[in-house]
This record gives sequence, C-alpha cells and structure tokens, in this order.
Amino acid sequence: MRVLLVEDERLIADAIKTFLERHEFRVDWIDDGLLAEEALKNSVFDLVILDLGLPGQDGLAFLKSVRDDQKDTPIVILSARETTKNRIDGLNLGADDYLTKPFDMNELLARCRALVRRSAGRTRMLLQHGALTLDLDQKKACYSGTHVILQPLAFRLLTILLERRGRVVSKSDLMEQLYGWEENAESNVLEVYVSQIRRKTSSQMIRTIRGVGYIVDEDIPA
Repeated sequence: MRVLLVEDERLIADAIKTFLERHEFRVDWIDDGLLAEEALKNSVFDLVILDLGLPGQDGLAFLKSVRDDQKDTPIVILSARETTKNRIDGLNLGADDYLTKPFDMNELLARCRALVRRSAGRTRMLLQHGALTLDLDQKKACYSGTHVILQPLAFRLLTILLERRGRVVSKSDLMEQLYGWEENAESNVLEVYVSQIRRKTSSQMIRTIRGVGYIVDEDIPA
C-alpha cells in the first residue's frame, strides 16, 4: 500500500514513515500543501495522511481541492488542531478520518488499514483470485491451498495487479508504486518478480502486454 504523507515537521514525518514502512507500507513524504496536490494529480496512492498546518497551502484547502477534483483517495487528517470545529470542518470537506496529535502509532496503523480496506470494499485484508489468496495483513500467499513464499516486493507487485485486475498497469506505474520517488532499481526487476510469481502460482496468472506493462485478467487462470 502506497501512502502520501503530507507533514511539515520532519521529526514527526520521519517517525511515521519509519513505522509504516516497517509494516509494509510504501511512504512518500511531502512537506508542502501545493506540492502534495500536484503529487496526488500525477501519481496513484492508496491513502493520504494529512497535516493541516502546512506551507504552500493549508491542509483544509488541499482537502477541498482534492475532493473538488473528484479524487476519492482515502484521507486521514493528523493534526494538533483538536477542537470539535476543526474535526467537523475536516470531515465535512471530505476527510475519511481525523486523528489528533499526540497519537499512538499503532492506532494510526489500524486506522490506515481500515481506510484502505473500506476503500477497496473489503471487510478483511484478503484478496482472492481463483485458487490464489493473498492475506495482506500477514503478507502471506496461498495457491491451491499451499502456502507460497514470495519476496516482499513480488508480493506487493501481485497485490497491485490483483487490485487492478482487468486493467493494464504500465511498467513505470508499477516501478513508482514499488519504489516511490527515492530509490532506483534495475530495469529488469519487474521481469524478475513476475517470473517468480508465475513460477510459484500459474504461468497464466500475469499476462505481459509487450512494450506497455502487465495485467491480471478478470478470467481466472487455469
């Protein structure tokens, strides 16, 4: 799951980023409201964690702009503004949750997971496709009732493709989802992960669209 963290206090941002990445989230951090709005227009995120007191553009202005653009990405406000009016304003402008500082990291994690589940229409963090089941909480995969061991990024790649089944996902989009903005990877890394997934599940699980990217078809592979 890829998170856009919009927070201008470095110590808080570093702590959140470190904690969430320890729990298999991919976190991209921005400390400016205007830059965050641009990032959300140009990249795909599963969740936004939003501070309100931001340079460039206030968090509430960011929130209003995002919802006016019909973006439905789940957004949790994380702010020191703790009055009832602040919470009401944030929720009325389209925030999905509101957590006040100081906060418990485990509560933030639980709320993030709940929002992603709700957004995907799931009550549990499970993805199923034919004989394949992914447990997103435990980071476990099963195929035809047998536990399948995948490298963490291969598991993440398969999750992305399953969540967008029936749609071609470009290689550039997948690389950004897996590595964010801060890391570089070898150009053949996607092929390596796709090969691993096919070997551990079915050769038909992921289809290559030459020169474009990959797709998990709606039809369940044999």
